[in-house]
Amino acid sequence: MLRITVTNRPQATAVAVEGKLAGPWVDELAECWRKLAPERRQHAVRIRLDAVTFIDASGKALLRSIHQQGGVLEASGCMTRATVDEIKGSETASEGAKPASPRGSASPSR
Repeated sequence: MLRITVTNRPQATAVAVEGKLAGPWVDELAECWRKLAPERRQHAVRIRLDAVTFIDASGKALLRSIHQQGGVLEASGCMTRATVDEIKGSETASEGAKPASPRGSASPSR
């Protein structure tokens, strides 16, 4: 089960997500995000994940997409925060990471 609560204020919009972000509930959050397009043009939309108890692979993919579209992901729980860090880190890593040197190509330092 998933609960989504949208709070609109003149200077900000917050989306509080509670429960499991998995299976059919991922589509519910995706639809909510799509409907927030007018607000996203005016200001950042914060996605609060403090009360999320589980995120499956499709949920992570949606959160990654939301983040790439300017959504601000917020989490306080240990596992959820790790997921958010992974999403933010994977974007940073894919944009600016240097390719790893092949094994054996580095000269030994002596």
